[in-house]
Amino acid sequence: MARVWIEDRASHKEYVEALAKAKAAKRTPPGRWRVRWYDLGGKERSRTFGKKPDAENHVHLVEAQMRDGSYRDASAGKATLAEVAVKWVATITGLEPTTRDTYEDTLRLHVLPRWGAYQVRGIEWEDVAEWIGHLSAGTAGWRPLSPGRVRKIHQVLSLVLGHAVRSKRIAVNPAAGVPLPRPVPRDHVYLTHGQVDRLAAEAGPYRPLLLLAAYTGLRWGEISAVTVGAVDLAARRVSVRQAYKKTRGRLVVGMPKTHERRKVPILRSLADELAPLTARRSADELLFTAPRGGPLYGDNFRGRIFNPAVRAAGLGDLGVTPHKLRHTAASLAIASGADVKVVQTMLGHKSAVMTLDLYGHLFPDRLDEVADRLDRERERRAAYQRIANALLQEQQRRENNRGGLRLIKGGGAPEPGDVYGIRTAGT
Repeated sequence: MARVWIEDRASHKEYVEALAKAKAAKRTPPGRWRVRWYDLGGKERSRTFGKKPDAENHVHLVEAQMRDGSYRDASAGKATLAEVAVKWVATITGLEPTTRDTYEDTLRLHVLPRWGAYQVRGIEWEDVAEWIGHLSAGTAGWRPLSPGRVRKIHQVLSLVLGHAVRSKRIAVNPAAGVPLPRPVPRDHVYLTHGQVDRLAAEAGPYRPLLLLAAYTGLRWGEISAVTVGAVDLAARRVSVRQAYKKTRGRLVVGMPKTHERRKVPILRSLADELAPLTARRSADELLFTAPRGGPLYGDNFRGRIFNPAVRAAGLGDLGVTPHKLRHTAASLAIASGADVKVVQTMLGHKSAVMTLDLYGHLFPDRLDEVADRLDRERERRAAYQRIANALLQEQQRRENNRGGLRLIKGGGAPEPGDVYGIRTAGT
């Protein structure tokens, strides 16, 4: 039997009876032509049409969808977005606790209140685009949301709908290609060496922590999770092996952000300041702890230690935060001559592209340096060419004289480093 076929129901008893009832009640008559097919799972499906050409078109559509893999069971699309979201959450693995929390909170606060009751097959691109506009404008039941927050909400909705596509509930993702607000560039703060010294001087016993942050670029979660055993004073290296992540108000230890361990260099003077913190302590102890012991919580540290130090150092108008010391580390490293790969490794960026996107503007003089080097190389080659031309002219002049001389050269175009000699003709 063909996988997709048309059935004429004109002689079927149930069709004749249904047609008579429809005429008596002056309702739209039932479809005479029934398209029947077996789906990819072997289950029989059907749909009726009043006109044969419409039925034939549907046959062609189903056959084409089965050939190119775009076939979807219409009944599967009846699942609500809330139902699909539950399935999606159950399938995502390998997420950091904070990322999972963000996804679940975004679903609960924004996505499900708007789309949870909708069948996924009924969600349209235009409706999603309109909703994104309302989120930005503050007309979606919330105050106007930042571009970054709107983009995150859209990401979660798109991930759920992407799961619906992969599970063959819908053919395309209606959230794909929706115009999104452009992210607002954040102002980076780059402290000078002198400003770093002033800030660290006001931090009391946490002076080494601020110096380590300003000269290595460790993230807060990484620096607060550094253990004594991760510090190699002889090699002047700190191993970044783990990071604290805050989830539901508590700290959990996980991998660094890019899931890759790395080693960062430390200044000789900073190694001297870290030495007392590592002496006579076990390798698994935290290098920096709260005043009463235990790990440092970022919010507490910022409110009780960092912000007062910023004000005391006279830096209160710069908007300095612990995370912005990471930008300071990048700028100081670049100013010292570090190239982009070194900065990438130090900061733990996934790629050099990311480093250039963030800090490429700090490399302006390197462009001039490249141009200057090209100029010098071009002038050098031009000088060699002039010398070679002069020697060739001298050779021609002497060969025209009795007992002419011949210029000896290995062959090929003149290059820097070529050796020339003059030989008397006939020798």
